[in-house]
Amino acid sequence: MIGEPGQIWLAVAPVDMRRGIDGLSMIVQEALGKAPCSGMAFVFRNKAGNRLRLLIWDGNGVWICHRRLHRGGFVWPKVNDGSFSINRAQWDWLVAGVDWQRLSVQPNPDWHV
Repeated sequence: MIGEPGQIWLAVAPVDMRRGIDGLSMIVQEALGKAPCSGMAFVFRNKAGNRLRLLIWDGNGVWICHRRLHRGGFVWPKVNDGSFSINRAQWDWLVAGVDWQRLSVQPNPDWHV
């Protein structure tokens, strides 16, 4: 099965979900400036925000996985960079459709009741 990736990168800009391995690999190389066969996972989202595509190299070949939510959408970062790195816990919340950004925020140390 697919091993644990070194890093998980979200491609911030939405992509056409008709793209396959070659099209998504081109985005990884040209837009994100990363190597598709680096052992990192690359996650792409459609414009509506209800579909994800995961591209990952397992050392022998490339996997492409697809996930669709029937209701709601995936919470996606709003940053100016082309990509955004997340950890495994954030990934687990993301694919469940939960707002992983709110769950991973550290409380303000100056906050008082």
